[in-house]
Amino acid sequence: MLRWIRQQLGFDPPHQSDTRTIYIANRFPQHGHYVPQKFADNRIISSKYTVWNFVPKNLFEQFRRVANFYFLIIFLVQLMIDTPTSPITSGLPLFFVITVTAIKQGYEDWLRHKADNEVNGAPVYVVRSGGLVKTRSKNIRVGDIVRVAKDETFPADLVLLSSDRAEGSCHVTTASLDGETNLKTHVAVPETAVLQSVANLDKLVAVVECQQPEADLYRFVGRITISQQIEEIVRPLGPESLLLRGARLKNTKEIFGVAVYTGMETKMALNYKSKSQKRSAVEKSMNSFLIIYLIILLFEAILSTILKYAWQAEEKWNEPWYNQKTEHERNSSKILRFISDFLAFLVLYNFIIPISLYVTVEMQKFLGSFFIGWDLDLYHEETNQRAQVNTSDLNEELGQVEYVFTDKTGTLTENEMQFRECSINGIKYQEINGKLIPEGLTEDCPDESRQSLMKEEELFLKAVCLCHTVQISADQTDGMSDSPWHANGIASQLEYYASSPDEKALVEAASRVGVVFTGTSAESMEIKSLGKPERYKLLHVLEFDPNRRRMSVIVESPSGDKLLFTKGAESSILPHSRSGEIDKTRLHVDEFALKGLRTLCVAYRRFTTEEYQEIDKRLHKARTALQQREEQLADVFSFIEKDLELLGATGVEDRLQEKVQETIEALRLAGIKVWVLTGDKHETAVSVSLSCGHFHRTMNILELVQHKSDSTCAEQLRQLARRIKDDHVIQHGLVVDGTSLSLALREHEKLFMEVCKNCSAVLCCRMAPLQKAKVVRLLKTSPEKPITLAIGDGANDVSMIQEAHVGIGIMGKEGRQAVRNSDYAIARFKFLSKLLFVHGHFYYIRIATLVQYFFYKNVCFITPQFLYQFFCLFSQQTLYDSVYLTLYNICFTSLPVLIYSLFEQHVHPHVLQSKPALYRDISKNAHLGYKPFLYWTVLGFCHAFVFFYGSYLLMGEDTSLLGNGQMFGNWTFGTLVFTVMVITVTFKMALETHFWTWINHFVTWGSIVFYFLFSLFYGGIIWPFLHTQDMYFVFVQLLSSGSAWFAIIIIVVACLFLDVMKKVLFRHLQPTSTEKAQMYSNRVALSDEFIALQPLSRARNQLSKIRWKTKRVQSAQHVTLLKAGTEGRTVGSC
Repeated sequence: MLRWIRQQLGFDPPHQSDTRTIYIANRFPQHGHYVPQKFADNRIISSKYTVWNFVPKNLFEQFRRVANFYFLIIFLVQLMIDTPTSPITSGLPLFFVITVTAIKQGYEDWLRHKADNEVNGAPVYVVRSGGLVKTRSKNIRVGDIVRVAKDETFPADLVLLSSDRAEGSCHVTTASLDGETNLKTHVAVPETAVLQSVANLDKLVAVVECQQPEADLYRFVGRITISQQIEEIVRPLGPESLLLRGARLKNTKEIFGVAVYTGMETKMALNYKSKSQKRSAVEKSMNSFLIIYLIILLFEAILSTILKYAWQAEEKWNEPWYNQKTEHERNSSKILRFISDFLAFLVLYNFIIPISLYVTVEMQKFLGSFFIGWDLDLYHEETNQRAQVNTSDLNEELGQVEYVFTDKTGTLTENEMQFRECSINGIKYQEINGKLIPEGLTEDCPDESRQSLMKEEELFLKAVCLCHTVQISADQTDGMSDSPWHANGIASQLEYYASSPDEKALVEAASRVGVVFTGTSAESMEIKSLGKPERYKLLHVLEFDPNRRRMSVIVESPSGDKLLFTKGAESSILPHSRSGEIDKTRLHVDEFALKGLRTLCVAYRRFTTEEYQEIDKRLHKARTALQQREEQLADVFSFIEKDLELLGATGVEDRLQEKVQETIEALRLAGIKVWVLTGDKHETAVSVSLSCGHFHRTMNILELVQHKSDSTCAEQLRQLARRIKDDHVIQHGLVVDGTSLSLALREHEKLFMEVCKNCSAVLCCRMAPLQKAKVVRLLKTSPEKPITLAIGDGANDVSMIQEAHVGIGIMGKEGRQAVRNSDYAIARFKFLSKLLFVHGHFYYIRIATLVQYFFYKNVCFITPQFLYQFFCLFSQQTLYDSVYLTLYNICFTSLPVLIYSLFEQHVHPHVLQSKPALYRDISKNAHLGYKPFLYWTVLGFCHAFVFFYGSYLLMGEDTSLLGNGQMFGNWTFGTLVFTVMVITVTFKMALETHFWTWINHFVTWGSIVFYFLFSLFYGGIIWPFLHTQDMYFVFVQLLSSGSAWFAIIIIVVACLFLDVMKKVLFRHLQPTSTEKAQMYSNRVALSDEFIALQPLSRARNQLSKIRWKTKRVQSAQHVTLLKAGTEGRTVGSC
């Protein structure tokens, strides 16, 4: 029983084997020793709460936050001891913050419940009792045979059993899972592919054994055992057999599959898990400030307690006539009285910690994140993609980036491949008008040998046409026989689909010169060589993986020969080649790379019958293994892919994206160092770096490449360090390859970092995905702790995107894995400049001011309480009424700073983007360092002193309030201080605001008006439910006094005069670059030049003439109306 309880609580999870056994159609064996395994049901649960656990679970989560827990303790202290303020002063703000957060989280969870119910209640068809039964998705069990029709999504992870096609294949799109829009082909095993009717499937006796659920979308290890009369047939199952939940069936009438993973165990659900939490520099600063203010709070409370007892040491102050002690107080323990007084002072001053800061920051981040998606400058019209925010917690971190790590292919380049050159049998060729022309010849040169493809050329092109994962849509393959053909054998209506743009470019190039891939049928691949159809039986596919860096197929030619065709990086093909023009091809590959072309080598091998039988046997054994299948397959692949005969190499061009060079140059001007991390070979990477401006011609390029030992690597690093030190005047660029990087990080990390940090640009080539993440982590954890940003578009970039402080995914052609795992997503690299220089700049300035202002206004709020204790013998008498204590942070002063933090534009967006150097002014957390923090804190204390002593001097003991000589009372004095404070901190916010909209005006001045109206209403009525009526008619009397109005005006002006003078003098005598830009922003023109955004009223007449462009942007959660100016720029609220 105890073990069961521990298992339910998650402390002692039950033992789970590495594999699961699934009896198709739940036909369990009759013998008694079989114990059915327990599997999850098919319900999808994305919600966090239920009706029963929402309150306790949500409260537990909220009180894990230090500030909330702190105010809970304060509230409990107020309930337990006699404190100077009502428990409502802490309880109501805490209740407000907790309630607002709970409502927000509850509403979001209700939406998740609603979506879950819709998915779980979707109708599906399963095979039961010899027929098709309609049921709901949530009722599917592991082992059920499910029928899915065309254009339907798969309700669970299914192993494909059969389809309406004879070979048992189907086409699937996984766009909702990984964003890849190309069709993928899945194939059933031959023994079940023939079972195309419900009656036949009902008789199927088979068992599926597979791995336990895991999140990797592209990995599946299993086998199926089919019982046929007296024998059992075992077939391997891989990713090509698994149909994932959330994917959609295409170009296939219907399929049948057996459910192997259901509900929360499907790969789609396992990928729901949240990414590791990233904390911004602002959040860390905010927590540091909170600790400092806690120390100030403790200091004030301890000092007040000590001064109280020091003052009471004199007999006349110990027990004045108006505050006689009770007998219990006289006899109580001095230690207990000291602790009680300390806690009372702690409660009195506790508002120096702003409880509403966290909820305001959350609202600012959540609402502010919409501006990125609304910005039309970040909208890519060709692909109809807008910028996407996956997390709003890091908005301000976009303004703090010091290092950018970028992938090359698909990030800096278009990932649209065009075949340019190739090398066949040591001869370079170019494609000209559908012909392969050797180097040195032209299309017009009379060459009888060019009338038909040579044997080596044809074999090379056949290898290109057979070794790939390219697909043709079913509609095209069905009508292939009547397709018109050109004289040179080119199909005019073929359209290829491929997950790899390289493969698509090569297959298309081969088709243009006469060797055309025409599709697959059953277990064969069909091509046409100069119009002559040929069918190759596809025996085995050796899938590509990043470690081998190559892909191979084993086919049987029409003549019966067993052939291996393989292609991959030259570093993975050339070492395994034993014949062919290896040296010439290597030279050609280097020449292609120097031109910036992406290179692949192509090779082949012939097998004897005995060799193939041995290979087939070893492959079958490895593929049917349930344990360590990947390791066994790697060994077999290495055994097969050796003794190759080199056929040649290809050169494919991947052109740069638009404005890449300008963007990299802007990043450099902003003080951001750019590192390019790519898997391409050294020469290709250097060529692209030069063309995109990452390296420039005047830069001294240093290299750390082709090192095989620690000693040579260390010596080279020392030489590079000396060269940099000797030539410190010029800029340096560093090139590192993956092998040398591994050696450098193993023993010489510190020396490597020293070299890298003194280089203006670093290029890492031949990088594996995990190496990219290691490089990011290396910089991220260095002593300087710089803020890093990683940007990429492919699955191989996910690790570095997750490792960096800010991860950005490019919506490219290599799927959506990078986008799904990123913090932000954009369609093009060029958008990075506006994302950082405009949005990042604004977000940082807004939230930095918000944080500093919150602490400032709370210092202004509580310091008069502390000063007042010197005038009341530290009797813990409060200066403010409890209602004012409660509403100060909630109603009177929070909205202006929230609106400021959403709309502030201290410099025009165009100026920020055109002057990247302004980014340096906010780098390294400049506005939340200890100097700005000290300035705001001291300013708060100074203003508080002016509030208190200004009110005391102007309206003190000798000053009458009314014409009849009535004097100020305690509550009138406190209300005067409070009134001056509300007006001053609101005006201070107005002074910080540069960009005024009607919302700013309404909220800023409306807050002051609301305070006056509320005070009149609150003090003008006797409230029967209040214990005392201390504030009755106080505010009315205060406003009736001319001297009070005079005091308010004098104190507010005195407080803000120095602020105004400081701004005016510094702006005109010693302006910063940002202040110069602000003055320039005020002079910008409208229309085709700039838009005057500050103040908005100056541009009102001109703004009405601007054509507003309306565009609807659809998303899963909202429809937004976007407004843009004449050139597509966002107007008004960027």
